[in-house]
Amino acid sequence: MADWHALTGEEVLAVLQTNAVKGLPDQEAAQRLARFGPNQLAGTRRASLLATFGGQFRDFMVILLLAATAVSLFLGEYVDALAILAIVTINAVLGCVHEYRAEQSLEALKRLVAPEARVLRGGLEKKIPAAELVPGDLVFLEAGDRVPADLRLLHAANLETNEAALTGESVPVKKDPAPLAHSPGLGEMRNMAYLGTVVTRGRAQGVVVATGMATEMGRIAGLIQEAQDDRTPLQRRLAHLGKVLVGLCLLICALVVVLGIYRGEEIYQMFLAGVSLAVAAIPEGLPAIVTVALATGVQRMARRQAIIRKLSAVETLGCATVICADKTGTLTQNQMTVRKILIGSKAAEVTGEGYDPKGDFAGLNTRDAALRQFLKIAALCNNAVLTRGEISIGGMLRGLLKGQPGPAWGVHGDPTEGALLVMAAKGGVWREAIEKEEQRVAEFPFDSDRKRMTVVYRQPGGRLHAYVKGAPDVVLELCTHYLDADNRVLPLSGRKKEEFLRINGDLAARALRVLALAYRELPAASVSVAASADSNAANAPADAFNGQDVERGLVFAGLAGMIDPPRPAAYAAVEKCRRAGIKVVMITGDHRLTAGAVAGELGLLGRESAIITGPELDALDDGQLRAQVKRVSVFARVAPRHKLRIVRAFKQNGHVVAMTGDGVNDAPAVKEADIGIAMGMTGTDVTREAAAMVLADDNFNTIVAAVEEGRGIYENIRKTIRYLLSCNIGEVLVMFLAVLAGLPLPLLPVQILWMNLVTDGLPAVALGLEPAARDIMYRRPRDPRESIFAQGLGRRILTGGLVIGLGTLLLFAAVYRGEPARVAESRTVAFNTLVFLQLFYVLVCRSERESVLEQGFFTNPRLLLAVLFSAALQVAVTQLPPLQVIFRTVSLNWEQWGMVLGVAALPLLGNIFYSRIKFRAKEKIVYLKV
Repeated sequence: MADWHALTGEEVLAVLQTNAVKGLPDQEAAQRLARFGPNQLAGTRRASLLATFGGQFRDFMVILLLAATAVSLFLGEYVDALAILAIVTINAVLGCVHEYRAEQSLEALKRLVAPEARVLRGGLEKKIPAAELVPGDLVFLEAGDRVPADLRLLHAANLETNEAALTGESVPVKKDPAPLAHSPGLGEMRNMAYLGTVVTRGRAQGVVVATGMATEMGRIAGLIQEAQDDRTPLQRRLAHLGKVLVGLCLLICALVVVLGIYRGEEIYQMFLAGVSLAVAAIPEGLPAIVTVALATGVQRMARRQAIIRKLSAVETLGCATVICADKTGTLTQNQMTVRKILIGSKAAEVTGEGYDPKGDFAGLNTRDAALRQFLKIAALCNNAVLTRGEISIGGMLRGLLKGQPGPAWGVHGDPTEGALLVMAAKGGVWREAIEKEEQRVAEFPFDSDRKRMTVVYRQPGGRLHAYVKGAPDVVLELCTHYLDADNRVLPLSGRKKEEFLRINGDLAARALRVLALAYRELPAASVSVAASADSNAANAPADAFNGQDVERGLVFAGLAGMIDPPRPAAYAAVEKCRRAGIKVVMITGDHRLTAGAVAGELGLLGRESAIITGPELDALDDGQLRAQVKRVSVFARVAPRHKLRIVRAFKQNGHVVAMTGDGVNDAPAVKEADIGIAMGMTGTDVTREAAAMVLADDNFNTIVAAVEEGRGIYENIRKTIRYLLSCNIGEVLVMFLAVLAGLPLPLLPVQILWMNLVTDGLPAVALGLEPAARDIMYRRPRDPRESIFAQGLGRRILTGGLVIGLGTLLLFAAVYRGEPARVAESRTVAFNTLVFLQLFYVLVCRSERESVLEQGFFTNPRLLLAVLFSAALQVAVTQLPPLQVIFRTVSLNWEQWGMVLGVAALPLLGNIFYSRIKFRAKEKIVYLKV
């Protein structure tokens, strides 16, 4: 049915056979999901496992090798041909597994950041994956949400959506749930919200009328699908490096072939050797291994609650020099509890813990009219829901009346509103009970610019009351009277206003977050306006009222001071950042004194640290702000628009900035930051989509853990590059210098391919999974502009390649001694020396700072097992007669094995010896300083 816009809300619900109070039952939703399918747009088909395997044989060098194998068969060299074919197939299987694992890892990460929807099912409000939505589901929307399906709106409060993704029109569209008599164009469907559009303002409830490819967005899905290059900058640089290395390897291998033929070697043998050397020398496995290292590291991050949306963030995390973190929920526990209230001149301590609605108001009587009015404002100017496990609010109240114990209490919604709701419940004031007689007819939602929220309720006699909560300085400016503890409404003088602001400052200095509550009775004119609004709507449009008229002439009802204690591990995490050369900046909308008190507890304020407020920031131009941020550790009374300027100021000073955000207005700053971080629990869809990383637990410690993982992943990629390129240089050198020196080929084609299999396979992958170094968070951040070969990596690669190549060649020449009869023996020695040199060298590559002994052999058991397995395979092809026929090897005696292992251990011994010299040099420097 396409004319949903023409039906009333009740008619739409009847057609879709859903319940306005309870939504769909879970069983019915499951049946509809099976019938309509998942709420997803058709995507591009991913390559199957078989197709991925076939892709391994499309590489030019592999095709050339297969052609050479065919020539071997034609010439009757069946053993060589079958051996090469088997090795190529095993390589293809390993390459396929690497690619498939990387692909599956990335798909798993996409599922972790899949969008969610807030729905009403079986009478319970819950979050479900948006893919599980079905026609008939009741969905709740609020500012910052991306609409998860095509919805017919039932109720709306100041709702506006940005439909640019669908219509191309960037101006937000105001929405109204009333039915439309005519059939307007797509951009004028005021009572519809479409998949993929964004809620920019207000709140709403709607019913799903279409999902997946049946939505308006689904109809044009084919036009909006486009291929994207998801590779990180490092992956792109490595792809370019790979092309350069391919050219160099092909050139050297061609020289080896030409020189061999010139010296009288068989053309066929030299061609096969040249192709085999090229296959072994080209680091074709490097991109797959890097992808596996990235994907595996990202999965480790996910287990630590940091969900990476963009792989490029993994590299950037290791470079972060500034972390701008929201105070509430990130540095603090985000479990608000009202501790202190003020009504008139009377203050009271509020007892109780957490969200359990048990507690007292020391110094006040809960039957006092002024206190009950204060609690009523707290309960009604509120959109949070007090929950107890999975029990609905109605069931929870029935359980309370019967004295039945139940699950733990919790809050669904904003923690600040939850704290006010719990406070009201402690005084016996419940919103659900009040709303049986009074009805909300309008709402002016809170936003970071207004710093207040207002609701309008109609009482049984038709009178309207406005209830307001917000920042004390903002609300007091809108008040003309105040309510004292004896329930008298008195004029609010300037002196009295200053007294309330001073008390607000005192509470803020005690690290309390303070909100002011106010109310007013609306004049008769407003009653007639409200009567013309949809009286059946749970939240009628606030457009029926003038917000400025409603929010003036208010009666100040009092202050509520709530505590949100710092997270227990936040201090240690801040200290960890300081040791790692990362500056932590706290950003909050709270009062300057509240921010300063919390920052002091977290150790953010040093001798030269400063606090800047939003108004002070507005007074600075960009140049002045750039100078100020060098010493600022806390930004208080900040609006989302300020965050963008803060990010840019730090970036202009050369910093790599991580910025957290949750609200829809935070998205520009999150996107501008080098590492945008969204809140997974409280963040909006828009902010999550703009972010490179999502915190599943909204915890600052998770950011620090992600930085640590990011540094470790980048370091592991450097280790893998060092190992693979050093080994490849060594292999090419052995062959090239042997031919240049007039020696026989040190390795045969089948030996070259086998060596590539046992050294570039499991050991390289296991090296990429090395645990992060113990001192990784004691180092300065990496410069994002530095080359992957910086800090001596290029030198280490060349040195390692020379040791591997020359060590093998010298031992080959020593065993050969110019005697043709000893060629098989010398080749076997060279073959084993080259393999074991690489297997020992992979242990050296585990760290650029510590020796193998300092690290410990057992700190990466995967690598140890990979080395032992490869070594066992190599011994088998050397000593077992059936395999000797295939690989043209001969058995080695103990003396020969001693020579092989003695030379192979050179990199390991050199690593230990060098670290000892370095350690003694450091001791000498310390001694001289003392």
